[in-house]
Amino acid sequence: MLYKRSSQLFAEAEKVIPGGVNSPVRAFKAVGGTPIFVKSAKGAYMYDEDGNRLIDYINSWGPMVLGHAYEPVVSAVIEKAKLGTSFGMPTELETQIAALAVAMVPNIDKIRFVNSGTEACMSAVRLARGFTKKDKIIKFAGCYHGHSDSFLIQAGSGAITFGSPNSPGVTAGTAKDTLLATYNDLDNVAALIEANKNEIAAIIVEPVAGNMGCIPPNKGFLEGLRQMCTDNGILLIFDEVMTGFRLARGGVQELLNIKADIVCFGKVIGGGLPVGAFAAREEIMNYLAPLGPVYQAGTLSGNPLAMAAGLAMLQALDSNPTIFKRLEDKTAYLHAGIDRVLKAHNIVFTINRIGSMISVHFDSNPVTDFKSAAKGDNERFKKFFHGLLNEGVYIAPSAYETWFITDALSYEDLDFTIAAINKVAQTL
Repeated sequence: MLYKRSSQLFAEAEKVIPGGVNSPVRAFKAVGGTPIFVKSAKGAYMYDEDGNRLIDYINSWGPMVLGHAYEPVVSAVIEKAKLGTSFGMPTELETQIAALAVAMVPNIDKIRFVNSGTEACMSAVRLARGFTKKDKIIKFAGCYHGHSDSFLIQAGSGAITFGSPNSPGVTAGTAKDTLLATYNDLDNVAALIEANKNEIAAIIVEPVAGNMGCIPPNKGFLEGLRQMCTDNGILLIFDEVMTGFRLARGGVQELLNIKADIVCFGKVIGGGLPVGAFAAREEIMNYLAPLGPVYQAGTLSGNPLAMAAGLAMLQALDSNPTIFKRLEDKTAYLHAGIDRVLKAHNIVFTINRIGSMISVHFDSNPVTDFKSAAKGDNERFKKFFHGLLNEGVYIAPSAYETWFITDALSYEDLDFTIAAINKVAQTL
């Protein structure tokens, strides 16, 4: 495929935008080459500035669960825009989507809308600290909760050492209150809790990890976290920015029947517009201003366009629960096809999958945490990515990202993708 126009646009963007992009993963640093500039999208397809059609497996990193330019969402946004785009005052729409979200998700009484998943997770941690009157949190290596300072922490040298900043600009003071654990390792979490008795406000976790590839929780892992939190007066925060309203109507809490204390949302809940949210039972949420002492605010929180898009999306999912089974079936079909063709070419690989999330790792060992995910053959992944791109299939430009399946994908699209992988596999 030719990407002349995209290359020109990237060169122009680099002059006025750091790295030419407004989010680092778009820059293709992990795979090499020049990022693709999108002109439009519809259903399962994106169309770039050079006129190429690409079958899309990132779907705006998750929110396009029903496909691009989904008509009810588009219509809702257009009609709402005619009435005004922002007021900085309450609207009935905010209550409508809040009531629907609370009805769909188990274990929550109230919800507050913000503008991004980062803001939701940041606010959830502040609320947890205010509610428990404790300072420290535990997060897991490889789990991404946005770019707030508390979350940009990498591991220290030992299992129970403090984290160190993973980005310049994150202070050592912030880092010392973030403890880093290994995903799917309950013993590691128990050691951190023991070493920091009565100091930990919350454990925040992606209940299904999506930022080191798709990594489902091992059997008993989330249940173990729940029990540890209950036993030690720690709040359990599920970051369901990726999984919420995608893996089930009520997210992972419903899918795996695990109760979190606070849940963070994003992506699907905004129907493709910038929306985040966090929710909990009433006694926790009432700690938020204006009822309580924990301050959180946002001029564009509850923006009417975003609320209209999110409400239309949640209504579609709520009224048609068979969507989740269709998504799971399509993902399983793709899994079986990839497995078949890679085995036929004697390529070493592991596939992780749950619901409509899937990832291919070029390593033969199980991928259960960040350390095992990092063992994959990244050079082979780069060839895999660019090979698929040349065939008209767009996957995430990083080996550490999950693929997102959309209901707009047809089985013909899946067969096309499997055939493309078969062709690319011959070059690996």
